[in-house]
Amino acid sequence: MKFLRKLTNRKRSVDDIIFDSTNTVFLILLCIVMLYPMLNTLAVSFNEATDSVRGGIYLWPREFTLYNYQHVFGEAQLLQAGVISVLRTVVGTAISVICTAMVAYTISRQYFVLRKFVTIAFVLTMYFNGGLIPTYLLMRELSLIGSFWIYIVPGIIGVFNLIVVRSFIEGLPETIFESAKIDGAGEFTMFFKIALPLCIPVIATISLFVAVGQWNSWFDVFLYNSSKPELSTLQYELMKILQSSSANTASRTTADAFANAQNVSANTVTPTSIRAAMTMIVSIPIICVYPFLQKYFVKGLTLGGVKG
Repeated sequence: MKFLRKLTNRKRSVDDIIFDSTNTVFLILLCIVMLYPMLNTLAVSFNEATDSVRGGIYLWPREFTLYNYQHVFGEAQLLQAGVISVLRTVVGTAISVICTAMVAYTISRQYFVLRKFVTIAFVLTMYFNGGLIPTYLLMRELSLIGSFWIYIVPGIIGVFNLIVVRSFIEGLPETIFESAKIDGAGEFTMFFKIALPLCIPVIATISLFVAVGQWNSWFDVFLYNSSKPELSTLQYELMKILQSSSANTASRTTADAFANAQNVSANTVTPTSIRAAMTMIVSIPIICVYPFLQKYFVKGLTLGGVKG
């Protein structure tokens, strides 16, 4: 029996080693597949523009230069677009999160008479909408077209985020709120001093959702503020660069581009180099923010999804 027990333990240990090794190799390969496009774009953004036409750049720039970024940051339009992107992300995230949390707290209270009606009304908007043209006409009637607030007001409350926060609040001990009521606390006091501090994990989660959505959004700029350069965003400018790059690529062959590159000075840019630099510029801020919110992300999303 002792021999069989030792043999079983040894067999289990070998299985564990095989599983751990396979799992490690798979995760390493997965990381390589996911990181390579970003690292390749980073290498191209730091590579000399005309040299990039030759191709063959993988993880490291062949002819290192900062001129691509100097050219991008030298554009006044891009700097203005960067300010608008940061502003809409910060303001939009703050307003959306606080409004979403307040509505979620309201519909989480069992004694709120219109609780079911309001919840159903919000959920229906996830499946039905007025369409592009009615939405545009509504924004025009609200005098939001051509203004900064067109980026904030239409998406001020996300229904998915609302459901997540509501479920999180419903999971909090009701005795906390009952004790606060006995002490004379009102609804605003219970929300700001009890519910909101306890909701930090889920607040951080939806903040990341909203911030990424605001930072990456460009279609609303195209739809409502394309005639207002002062309200353009980085993502919209990147979209225009991508369109310009695609048009240039379609109008000439790689051989023509390489032949032209031989006669261009070193201090120049190409659509490919500018596209790579712009991609890194618009991606890095969110990449830097994510690690600070990651510790709340899984906890907030998991606890927020416990109840339906």
